[in-house]
Amino acid sequence: MGRAEKEQLNRTLSQHLNTIHEILEVLDQNPPSTVEKVSWEDVIQMGNQVSKQATIVGMIWSGERVEARVIEENMTAYFNMLQSFLLLSHGSMVGAGPTLSSCVHASVKQVVDSSFKLMKESVSLYGAVNKDWKSSIPQLAGAVWEACSALKKTPAANVTAIGRAVTQVAVTMKDVLREMKELKPATDPTEDEAEAEIEPHDDETSSDSDLGNDLSPEEMKVAELAIDAVSETLVVMKELIRTITGLLKRENPNDSSLVDSLEKLLKMCQGIGEQIDELGACLYPPQEVSTIKTIVEKMSSLADDMKAELQSLGGNLEAFIQACDCLKSSLRRLDSAVDCPTTVDLENRVQKIDLNN
Repeated sequence: MGRAEKEQLNRTLSQHLNTIHEILEVLDQNPPSTVEKVSWEDVIQMGNQVSKQATIVGMIWSGERVEARVIEENMTAYFNMLQSFLLLSHGSMVGAGPTLSSCVHASVKQVVDSSFKLMKESVSLYGAVNKDWKSSIPQLAGAVWEACSALKKTPAANVTAIGRAVTQVAVTMKDVLREMKELKPATDPTEDEAEAEIEPHDDETSSDSDLGNDLSPEEMKVAELAIDAVSETLVVMKELIRTITGLLKRENPNDSSLVDSLEKLLKMCQGIGEQIDELGACLYPPQEVSTIKTIVEKMSSLADDMKAELQSLGGNLEAFIQACDCLKSSLRRLDSAVDCPTTVDLENRVQKIDLNN
């Protein structure tokens, strides 16, 4: 009898899972603009209902014995709730751009994944001894609660989602800047020997700690100018975020043309972020001069593109334009620095002249 009941539970679970997967395929496509948009608050409220249903699952398994009928009834109620949650989530994506859609999909996926784990475990544990479910079921129900609670932090508008994405790019830039500031010039060999005699240490620790500490004076100058350029880029990002925040006050911040422009700006920011990440890697000796020059050129071009895109949106852009001008000035100084021949380069050229003579 117990085996037949478990097989029935597995069939029921499989049917529900297939239905949810079909709905998820629909969610991959944004709804047409003609569909009435669902408020994200409604999605959050339905998420609360899913969370409560998960709590009920935990309560069901708190007893000494759980009947198959109770599990099946609860499973059906749970998946009906989950379907409603998914349909409302889909309705909330009317007019959503790629960034907002990505945020919604990520939040929904957390709820679905945690729900699947809870329901699969609930069926799997049917017929098991009490101690097996005492720890797993409450933990999985808690994961659903956390996923549903996280819906409150999901952006409800395109401008908000894009603003957060730009902020995340800026955070990554700060990490690269911090690593750049750890670069140090090469020390006098005699000082290293004296330090080693006073405080001996193993070779492995020494090689790790000295990484990036052997820049020549010329290379250190390039690193310092690169640090200035990244610092100026962060000012540009700050002004961009401030400008995007101001766009929230517009009558229709979800206007499709505005969203398209903001998505373009985000891609430009991400492009600059990628260049800065590469720049950080190029500063370790031997410095890759040609790559640095290419990076400078790309960053300058992207800064111009960002300025042009923002100007098309209108508004007070004086602070942003000033930040862009400062960035371009710092990039020109960096470009000039890598153009300057180092002492080693001059010595090599002199040697070639002597050989030719």
